[in-house]
Amino acid sequence: MDEKPFSKAGKNPNPRGQQKKTRVKTAKKRSYASTRWLQRQLNDPYVAEAQAQGFRSRAAFKLMQLDEQLGLLKKGQNIVDLGAAPGGWTQIIVDKVKPEETGAKVVALDILEMDELSGAIVLHMDFMDNDAPDKLKEALGGEGADLVVSDIAPPTIGHKQTDHLRIMSLVEAAYYFAIEVLKPGGGFVAKVFQGGAENDLLADMRLKFTKVKHLKPNASRSDSSEIYVVGLGFRG
Repeated sequence: MDEKPFSKAGKNPNPRGQQKKTRVKTAKKRSYASTRWLQRQLNDPYVAEAQAQGFRSRAAFKLMQLDEQLGLLKKGQNIVDLGAAPGGWTQIIVDKVKPEETGAKVVALDILEMDELSGAIVLHMDFMDNDAPDKLKEALGGEGADLVVSDIAPPTIGHKQTDHLRIMSLVEAAYYFAIEVLKPGGGFVAKVFQGGAENDLLADMRLKFTKVKHLKPNASRSDSSEIYVVGLGFRG
């Protein structure tokens, strides 16, 4: 990764201003849903800016904006990145934490393949595997984590309530892992879909963290129900 710091993520990531929208014709073998997705990608300024800045995904801007609001990332932290592929969040974390300079551990895990990233330990496995927590702890070298972040999201099936419950089961697993490995004062960040079941998680987080927030970064698409729950100041 380029050693030059990444630029900040503002509300409009496109410095060239509003571009003319690209329309995509429905190809013979492409479904209407695929055509809509492709058109959205082509007209998304965060996608264009991610490519311009060398990020692996537009999701990098979400973490940048959360960090700008909350000061999550600090030099020398040990951080676990769950659901990391293709690595946009990991790029931001490595750039801020500087593990090759400080000796900090950045551990990225995903069931999907992810290219290696200098400064990060990349684990290709399912977080829900029984041995995943132990593999993550081993990668941390027996040290605690300062921050656990989760951008995990299972494939959606289009049924809002079912999709919500599926992601919440993964988020809760990430949360219980976090409270096992976090150092006192540490933090937890996770993506959820709004639907009601996240209220129980937030209630428990308020018992274990001094500050609990839920936010929607500007880089989250307006038509998406995703929000991020954040716990700061782990009580230990």
